[in-house]
Amino acid sequence: MSFKLFDRQLVLPAVADALRKLHPRVQLRSPVMFVVYIGSIITTLLYFQALDGAGEASPGFILATAVWLWFTVLFANFAEAMAEGRSKAQAASLRSLKQSVTSKKLAAPKHGTPWLPCPATDLRKGNHVLVEAGDVIPIDGTVVEGVASVDESAITGESAPVIRESGGDFSSVTGGTRVLSDWLVVQVTANPGETFLDRMIAMVEGANRKKTPNEVALTILLVALTIVFLIVTATLLPFSLFSVAAAQAGSPIAITVLIALLVCLIPTTIGGLLSAIGVAGMSRMMQANVIATSGRAVEAAGDVDVLLLDKTGTITLGNRQASAFFAAPGVTERELADVAQLASLADETPEGRSIVVLAKQKFNIRERELSPVHAAFIPFSANTRMSGVDMAGRAVRKGSADAVRKHVEAAGHAWPAEVERAVDDVSRRGSTPLVVADNGRVIGVVELKDIVKGGIKERFAELRRMGIKTVMITGDNKLTAAAIAAEAGVDDFLAEATPEDKLKLIRNYQADGRLVAMTGDGTNDAPALAQADVAVAMSSGTQAAKEAGNMVDLDSNPTKLLEIVEIGKQMLMTRGSLTTFSISNDIAKYFAIIPAAFVGTYPQLKALDVMQLSSPNSAIMSAVIFNALIIVFLIPLALKGVRYRSIGATALLRRNLLVYGLGGLLLPFIGIKLIDMLLAAFNLV
Repeated sequence: MSFKLFDRQLVLPAVADALRKLHPRVQLRSPVMFVVYIGSIITTLLYFQALDGAGEASPGFILATAVWLWFTVLFANFAEAMAEGRSKAQAASLRSLKQSVTSKKLAAPKHGTPWLPCPATDLRKGNHVLVEAGDVIPIDGTVVEGVASVDESAITGESAPVIRESGGDFSSVTGGTRVLSDWLVVQVTANPGETFLDRMIAMVEGANRKKTPNEVALTILLVALTIVFLIVTATLLPFSLFSVAAAQAGSPIAITVLIALLVCLIPTTIGGLLSAIGVAGMSRMMQANVIATSGRAVEAAGDVDVLLLDKTGTITLGNRQASAFFAAPGVTERELADVAQLASLADETPEGRSIVVLAKQKFNIRERELSPVHAAFIPFSANTRMSGVDMAGRAVRKGSADAVRKHVEAAGHAWPAEVERAVDDVSRRGSTPLVVADNGRVIGVVELKDIVKGGIKERFAELRRMGIKTVMITGDNKLTAAAIAAEAGVDDFLAEATPEDKLKLIRNYQADGRLVAMTGDGTNDAPALAQADVAVAMSSGTQAAKEAGNMVDLDSNPTKLLEIVEIGKQMLMTRGSLTTFSISNDIAKYFAIIPAAFVGTYPQLKALDVMQLSSPNSAIMSAVIFNALIIVFLIPLALKGVRYRSIGATALLRRNLLVYGLGGLLLPFIGIKLIDMLLAAFNLV
């Protein structure tokens, strides 16, 4: 769902939308541009008056001023229409995923019970449907029975199928996805029109976007500036008339000139682009495959100063890998590897498979055929916290240190001090010790290591430079958590975390005035997600997590939180940069238009004409033209956003003042002078 900046399919509808937005009700949404809109109407009426010979200035000058004022309004409308057009194109792409599906509505929530065909539009919350291989899931729901692979590429863009099953954190299914194998009994969790896909479409519709708190505050500031300049400009006409009458010399200022002066004084640049910046910010979030439930969530992401990140899958790769063997006294490392591999042959977990692979890599120990010896594999149990294999009077076990110690001591064997030290050393490094025993005798320790993702430490360093604190959350013990935190480079960590601990931590930070972001996918994450200022739920997670979050990551990538913060900051940087540019821009325009506007009343003001413009009319026209064109040149910047840089607030402020403050001050001098030279060269004024 990516679109070129000025794709023809977006530009042509945007031009039509820009004209439709000339309706007064639409213009009222932007008070600054509404003033320009009213000014355009007045100058147009003054032009018709001038055609009758009763004009305050030449018809050509008034017409040219009116035309460029209308262009200013249209260019602002076009910027907003372009931003909305990208969102509408994204929404149309999502809307095409909605299908008319006939579901298999079950009489009872049990596989094998009779079902009747039922249109998806007739399903309601609490209904149960059967979805079999090849069927499209008719509506959002939760799996209550069965396990199946599901193709979610239509929603996430990822071609690899995912497993959905009853219970746990992977029981949520989305309407419009397709079951590839087996079957599922799904309980409907949303009425038609309230599904996840419907919410996605509504969220990316830029036209329905509500202004964020910061945007409202900036609008109030712009309105205040506009009112001040409106009052000032309104008092200039009687003041000019009085001065001319008193001096009995000179000429009063024209209303057309006053309108041009007002338009150039008020912050039209940021006023015309403000809405486009906000819409484009949400559009960029969508391009990152993240659905924000509101512009406020995107804005809050830019203000976040504390990030809570889950260890597994975010900071580490997610699966612990066997990295080393530590043999007990009297046992060789090869013997330990052989026994550990034997205990892991039926263990299909990533950890178990990694032990088999490590033994093969280090000692070329191959998997062996165990059926002749009638091997009975013991699966891992939460009660015993061990797994292994029994065969021919031999019992091999591997598991946690505490569990294996009880097993060994119950068999009458000693627990070697060397093994205890190895367990402590492995734990101190942040790894997980897995102890192996053969017939009640300790053989040694296997180190399972959490692999920290490559480049994650550098990302955390960038966030630190931005003034953002990173906190790792894990269920590991404090010793393991401390080692992983040090290796990853996070600022703090919360070990042995429960849902209550996460909620308490977020509230503590918020009580200190901090804005907190976190990510989660499980039902147990829902309370903390609901409390966080920016809560990113995984699309693959539970319905409770998605409803609690204010953003949904379609890729279900926990590290996306870092990218979300960058996009939020980019939106705030863009708004701040263009506001700085707009205000600086207006200061420069004063030197062009004020001397020209009042030189007829006060000839001494000619001394302030530092640009040495060719004539008063040319100066006014050049400023008005520049004021309109600068919006056009800034549309790409408003849509793409200011380039993100991971620097602190002070350095960012300094850079903005230099680039957009000083640049905004100098550019009008150059631009207005060039336009003036062109107007003079072609005798257009």
